[in-house]
Amino acid sequence: MPAKDEPVVIKKYANRRLYNTGTSTYVTLEDLAEMVKKGEEFTVQDAKTGDDITHPVLTQIIFELENKEGQNMLPIPFLRQLISFYGDQMQMVVPSFLEQSMIAFAKEQERFREQMKSAIGKSPMDMMKIATPIKAIEEQTRRNIELFQNAMRLFTPFPPGGGQAAPAEPSRKDSEKSEELSELKQQIAAMQRKIDSMG
Repeated sequence: MPAKDEPVVIKKYANRRLYNTGTSTYVTLEDLAEMVKKGEEFTVQDAKTGDDITHPVLTQIIFELENKEGQNMLPIPFLRQLISFYGDQMQMVVPSFLEQSMIAFAKEQERFREQMKSAIGKSPMDMMKIATPIKAIEEQTRRNIELFQNAMRLFTPFPPGGGQAAPAEPSRKDSEKSEELSELKQQIAAMQRKIDSMG
């Protein structure tokens, strides 16, 4: 059995069966999804080679969940955009951006849940205050989109219309990029401060 702070090892065998070494039982992808929801840390290893295959297994769980009736969370435009980033210069930026966005979203969601729990049994006036966390989530989402669009502009030499950017004097172009980079850094710092203040 692993130490409390160490992730449980799940072994995947050639017959596609998954074995939880922490509980000494065979598990399914649904069981692993439940472990994720409960916050239980685990890694998945190929039983034969010992290779870490956690990423493809988690991706498979998402694929299975997305194929269940009424459980789609990933909109088609998002999937198209995500696919377009593979092999693109933005690929190196996307993972950390998505990770930070999900951390911020999860913290806002937790705050909203806590306010919902404390609001049960309160007066209608108190219940009206619940709209505040929803607005905060919407605002966070809007800022995330702006931040991502600004990051994309730094890496995209052509405007979104597909046409070539109009030539500008090099010094003006450099100063605009410098301004955009400075603005992006400020937004990232603001987001980090917000995340830190939520902790």
